[in-house]
Amino acid sequence: MNKACTQLAEHTDGLHFVTTIGEIEAGRWDALVQASSASAPPCLRHAFLDALEHTGCVGGRSGWAPAHATLWRSGQLVAAMPLYLKSHSYGEYVFDWAWAEAYQRHGLEYYPKWLAALPFTPISGPRLLGLTTSDRAALLESVLEAVRSSPMSSFHLLFPAEDELPLLENAGLMIRDGVQFHWRNEAEARTAATATTQSRWRDFDDFLASLNHDKRKKIRQERRRAAAHGLELRWLDGHQASPAEWDFFHRCYSITYALHRSTPYLGAPFFRELARRMPDSVRLLIATRDGQDIAASFFLCDQRALYGRYWGALEHLPFLHFELCYYQAIEYCIQKGLERFEGGAQGEHKLSRGLLPVRTRSAHWLADTRFSRAVDDYLTREREGMNAYVDELNERLPFRREATD
Repeated sequence: MNKACTQLAEHTDGLHFVTTIGEIEAGRWDALVQASSASAPPCLRHAFLDALEHTGCVGGRSGWAPAHATLWRSGQLVAAMPLYLKSHSYGEYVFDWAWAEAYQRHGLEYYPKWLAALPFTPISGPRLLGLTTSDRAALLESVLEAVRSSPMSSFHLLFPAEDELPLLENAGLMIRDGVQFHWRNEAEARTAATATTQSRWRDFDDFLASLNHDKRKKIRQERRRAAAHGLELRWLDGHQASPAEWDFFHRCYSITYALHRSTPYLGAPFFRELARRMPDSVRLLIATRDGQDIAASFFLCDQRALYGRYWGALEHLPFLHFELCYYQAIEYCIQKGLERFEGGAQGEHKLSRGLLPVRTRSAHWLADTRFSRAVDDYLTREREGMNAYVDELNERLPFRREATD
């Protein structure tokens, strides 16, 4: 792989892999992000990926070895892909542990593998960054050609944008379906019997009024229980939050991982650096009791959406998680006029709190044709099960079905 990765000063036209995103000029990378999607999430920006590398969250012995793909023409960067060589499957949110285990049982090496993804970030968006559609197609073709000639077991592209699916399918990649839960700031989400002409919710009570009686009652009870803790809440962006507040958040975040007997992926320096380099794209919500900070949640944010990421608390307080991670986020979106709140990976419990099922995708290629056929068959059956699951979820939507209930 080291031979494939080159310094940009030595590049010629064509495909080149680089071992750090710092080798790519930030303005060039971000121009590709903007050209690929006017609504790309902030985690695609050069500063986000560079902060991960600069603070050691990826690279080194993390199991994430940067190998970002760049496509050049006439001295111009025309396409790029966030790409890594992975020596494990942690931090991906699309689970292929069973595939790795099957390889191991047959005496084959599954790792390292190629992974086109945003580390630790299950947020959908463009993964084929290019000035034009033809540039993005050329990038994918060139990367797959390099992948197929490498000794690696497989290539995986996670959480692509919806308009990238035809390119991925036409390239012969296997598509895998997943589901997340997102809240949308749309009053039309109510049934026809209760819909009004307004386009967005006026306030949280307006949103609550759209839910059926049981769900509305449950949320009000949970919020009352959370309010009974006597907490003061404050929202901060990267301009406002101090280094000490970021360190406090990281302490809370680490506690959450410790409770699950796991180790956090991200260090405190990452959050401080991200706040410094992308102050308008981060939000910190801190809960204080009797003058002492006791809990915090962290979000990414852009002009359209709020993205829920991490949270933690110094002590267990019933219903505080729902308040800091969901209800406050929904209120924030309503107040700021944001289109949606993405609640992160998994979590069927989010449905009863007004977050609705949304399809996610990933794309996969396996070098071993025997395993490729088996996985393709598995994905077909899994997709049928996912279709049934989403249908079931849509039958359990929390919104009112009649004008009165």
